[in-house]
Amino acid sequence: MTIRERRLTATDRIRLVLADEIVLGSIGPGVALDEVSLAERFKVSRTPVREAIRQLEAIGFVEARPHRGAVVPHFTKEKIDEMFVVMADLEALCARNAAASIEPAMKQQLMDAHLACKQAALEGDIDEYYRRNIAFHEVIYIASGNGFLAEITLNVRNRVAPFRKAQFQSFNRLMNSVAEHETIVNHILSGEAEAAAEAMTQHLRVVRDSVGTVAPTLR
Repeated sequence: MTIRERRLTATDRIRLVLADEIVLGSIGPGVALDEVSLAERFKVSRTPVREAIRQLEAIGFVEARPHRGAVVPHFTKEKIDEMFVVMADLEALCARNAAASIEPAMKQQLMDAHLACKQAALEGDIDEYYRRNIAFHEVIYIASGNGFLAEITLNVRNRVAPFRKAQFQSFNRLMNSVAEHETIVNHILSGEAEAAAEAMTQHLRVVRDSVGTVAPTLR
């Protein structure tokens, strides 16, 4: 069983829900995350709540402030734009490198990951698609053949992951995402490095725009 296929822990569930609510504005900037009330809400002890908050802090979704504890920061449109520009550049580089040097075994993994995304999209399962989408992109990171690039790209992805998840709530986003993936896959498998990079860049632009659709304050 891979890390992407394991069951979600209480910490995972709490982190994902809180991250979604922060992105969508249900939990606004400056709001303190109270461990006791959150433990009651999720019907768990304070331990997984504390760990979820720690993980959110690690990706910049929570700030530790004196006398207030864990507080939701203020995300500006400009900040999100900057994050996605970096994300797009890194993923485009991964796609370019993958198209130039992908190994035969990785080609099959890429196709399998793409088909898994397509199946989740056909079923309309946002949570499953989110997990399969992560796996799809990670195959491309690995296929780039540059371990350091893959590591840096994954680190940046973790910072923007909640925003990328939120996009799937916009109309028909799942199937559109699959179509964008298919273009990327075709270019990589055909060895078209620049076309693969451009397709990935365009994909991330659409992702950024879709975030603005579901979270208008970040448009």
